[in-house]
Amino acid sequence: MPEKSTLKRARRDLKKGRSASTAAGEFVREEMHHIREGKHGARSAKQAIAIGLSKARRAGVSLKAPGKGTSAATKRAAARDNKRGKHPHAPSKTRSRAMTKALRKEPHRAASHRALAAHATSAAAKRTHKARVASARKAVRTKGPAARSAAARKAARTRAKSA
Repeated sequence: MPEKSTLKRARRDLKKGRSASTAAGEFVREEMHHIREGKHGARSAKQAIAIGLSKARRAGVSLKAPGKGTSAATKRAAARDNKRGKHPHAPSKTRSRAMTKALRKEPHRAASHRALAAHATSAAAKRTHKARVASARKAVRTKGPAARSAAARKAARTRAKSA
């Protein structure tokens, strides 16, 4: 069951007109905090993110179905979670306890900065050049002048380090 503060932040995002994936990011963030504080673990950063997205769907955030290259089982699970989000009820205590017990045995390094950075790098590498350019263009459109200036300074620092 997600924390009330997470639900509140996700609802606020949706109310502001942000995308469903932005709202779902709050649930992923909560999951990372849980792993870092030792509540439970995860096998990988990918699994930790998947748990957060599942929680978001079950909380009623209408996320799109997983894209191509995803297994049929994952697509079924996502559809089931979306359905559960439309008609919410209290989660099964037995199932919840079993899941937490299994996750407690998993390592906590899945939510480390290193693991998340590696995941982001590998995820970006799988995207096409065209897709990366499109997201960069969108970032330019949606950032304000101050944020754009800060991003440019950061990029310049990064280039200076690698040169």
